Amino acid sequence: MKLSYDQATDSLYIHLADRPSVNSDEVSDGVVLDFDENGALVGIDVQHASQKADIQNLAVLHLPLRELQAA
Repeated sequence: MKLSYDQATDSLYIHLADRPSVNSDEVSDGVVLDFDENGALVGIDVQHASQKADIQNLAVLHLPLRELQAA
């Protein structure tokens, strides 16, 4: 799983899988779910992310991580 933030567009993308999206569904104003060819969720796009979440802080709690990378 990867988190990507684009400051220019204030959008946060949560990559859940490394598969291409073929279908999308806007489930709330500015929140889009991306699905692969089998209907599995592969990503979440949050537009105007700084207005919807505190993107200045990130806490990772109780995840079974083997590796943690920061860029």
